Amino acid sequence: MHHEPDSKRGGPVRRTALGTIAGVAAGYALGHLGSDSAGSSTGDRGTSAGPGTRPTEGFVFERLSGPDRTMVRAADGSTLATFTDDARTAVLVGPTRTFSEPRTTAATVTTRAWVRVLPYAWQRGAERRTWFEHWFARALGDTSPDVFAVAFQYSSAGAPDKYNSAGVRYRGTAHFGPRNQEVDNPLAFAYHDEQSDFYDYLGIPWTFPDGTRIRPDKARYGKVDCSGFQRLLWGYRMGIPLHHTNTDSGGTGLPRRAFAIAAHGPGRLLIPHTGERLTDLSTLQPGDLVFFAIIKERPKLIDHVGMYMGRDNHGRHRFYSSRSAADGPTMGDLSGRALLDGTDFYARGLRAARRL
Repeated sequence: MHHEPDSKRGGPVRRTALGTIAGVAAGYALGHLGSDSAGSSTGDRGTSAGPGTRPTEGFVFERLSGPDRTMVRAADGSTLATFTDDARTAVLVGPTRTFSEPRTTAATVTTRAWVRVLPYAWQRGAERRTWFEHWFARALGDTSPDVFAVAFQYSSAGAPDKYNSAGVRYRGTAHFGPRNQEVDNPLAFAYHDEQSDFYDYLGIPWTFPDGTRIRPDKARYGKVDCSGFQRLLWGYRMGIPLHHTNTDSGGTGLPRRAFAIAAHGPGRLLIPHTGERLTDLSTLQPGDLVFFAIIKERPKLIDHVGMYMGRDNHGRHRFYSSRSAADGPTMGDLSGRALLDGTDFYARGLRAARRL
């Protein structure tokens, strides 16, 4: 669960930013099949903004490297947003929120990061494009659910059901997979079976851009494994294109399996998989996908994916993923702490990172 934004704690910088763009709408109502997504942008992707007062005037756009990115700063020098070349993930600074999951961990994550999805992959100079002028003016004042808030709409600790106009339950408590009768230990990784994708959770057939049509497994209704959850979140809800289930190679869209997302997913590969443990976390930002090798017999095979949330209340780097022990999406510590640093199970298995 997460607490609502605290406008008093998060407000001063926000109001300073909004003061430079009079008339900005406070909400940015967007949708994708009943979702809260970045959707499509108005304006021409390749057109530069015309003359006159521009929504981005009064801000400083600073270029940084490692990875190549554009930082947006207010007049007082404070950071307002980060946009990474080749990625659609945007991180904006907004009101403070606290995410928690008391069922599985005493840790909490308090953050001012709001993770959103751009209508186009960022490129240097995009701040001068018409589509960005419109998007940024609305996004600065937007407190509708972002990627983090949408992710917690599937929390295994409990989340209310919501249905779209077609009667499809598109959000609500998600589970990991059907019970594996061959495994007795509830904390074992295979206690709940893998192979549940986003369309299994939804319970509807899905036709992919290449024409491939996949039908859901009725036994997997309401269930998503680790990569299936990321496809549900970033693809179905946020609008990033998806590969069909049987494609694990490169191309346009988010592949089905964790190792394929790491190697061939859209966006920017921040830290490649070398087979060695990843210990330098300095390039990570909230919303990045993190990848793990968790099978003891195959220490170089990426077999798990999660989403980085930032530092928790103990200063530790915490991630969110769908896991068997919690039976669904979790930031908790059942059968391994959800931490990227230290000596715990997942930290030892951390191998790569990608920014979608």
